[in-house]
Amino acid sequence: MTAIATPRHRVSVATAHVHAELDAVADASVWSMDPVETGHTLVALQRAEARLTELKARVAAHAEELHVGQEVGASSAANWLAHETKATRAAAYAAVRLGRDLEGHSLTREALAAGRVLADQARVVIRWVEDLPATVPVGKVAAAEAHLLGLARHHDAQALNRLGKHLFEVVAPAEADAREAALLAKEEAAAAKDCRLSMYDDGQGKTHGTFTVPTFHGATLRKMLSALAAPRHVAATQGPGVERPATPEALGRALCELIERYPADRLPTTGGVSATAVVLIDLDVLLGRLEKAGVLDTGEKISPALARRLACQAGIIPVVLDGDSQPLDVGRKRRLFTEAQRTAMLVRDRGCRAEGCDRATGLHAHHKTRWVDGGHTNLADGISLCPWHHARAHDTNYRTTHHPNGDVTFHRRT
Repeated sequence: MTAIATPRHRVSVATAHVHAELDAVADASVWSMDPVETGHTLVALQRAEARLTELKARVAAHAEELHVGQEVGASSAANWLAHETKATRAAAYAAVRLGRDLEGHSLTREALAAGRVLADQARVVIRWVEDLPATVPVGKVAAAEAHLLGLARHHDAQALNRLGKHLFEVVAPAEADAREAALLAKEEAAAAKDCRLSMYDDGQGKTHGTFTVPTFHGATLRKMLSALAAPRHVAATQGPGVERPATPEALGRALCELIERYPADRLPTTGGVSATAVVLIDLDVLLGRLEKAGVLDTGEKISPALARRLACQAGIIPVVLDGDSQPLDVGRKRRLFTEAQRTAMLVRDRGCRAEGCDRATGLHAHHKTRWVDGGHTNLADGISLCPWHHARAHDTNYRTTHHPNGDVTFHRRT
């Protein structure tokens, strides 16, 4: 399209002036601005960006009406804009769509044009106003739009979106509960269809993934992980001297613990065999005489320390191999103590049996004689240990001693 030598329309003239003013400060240093002026300027630039967004949307919608780009074969003004500016087509179409939406919502357009709201806030207002039923009178629709714009002065787009879900209460409070219930049911049905989980192993000991779950399950998972990532629990499992990691790391570790703790007997079967991890491991490794990786039935490898630890508390099945990698024994799957056994053990032990430990909650049931060595899942062979000392019991760097009074002591090997 041929460039205009001299802009005539006042919008074009104003746009040219904006470019001229920006050219004048393109190389200006900002180091001499004091904190007060810097803050005021930053806020003013945010407002100016919102005002420019509204103007661009208005012009973009007009361009679509004029079929700008048709002379060069563009299928739409949005496609032409994306090609000319190298913006994504999604961004170009969003500008046109915003311009069209603003045409039907004058209050929101005026607020955006004045910089009183931001573009993402304006989109939220439009979304929820348009979501109102067609039976709502025009006057109440305008009042609802003004209500949301008022809330936008104190809330960002994300918070405004949550408040927008209750907009119907403003115009029809008597019908709000029924409408909210219907809206939630619709959202939950859509969320169920959109459930996704993808994972891939990077070949360097880590598995990455993304997931999408309904809000209820996300909130429940967050609560479960937060409990496992709580400072007291982290101190119990990793020791009081361990610094609590950043929240993403803490939640990641909590997810690993949740996976390990999930009862294997609650998993469905596939082909008559439960979906339980099977680890191939040398006998000498299970006995602590050799350090060699274990191999899962799915092909991944785990450290011998992890295999020894999981064998006591989780539903993995150890397949013990001899020197020629032939199975000597397929481990017994029933290695977990029952709920009744755990309760009886807690009543008997009244806390962690590690000498000097006073922890009495969140205890694990541990086999005094290792399950892989023929230990039995009964009260006589069971003992209560806190997560920290349970980990020490499976750490080959420590020697475990059981005393006649039932207490346990640990000493680092030299």
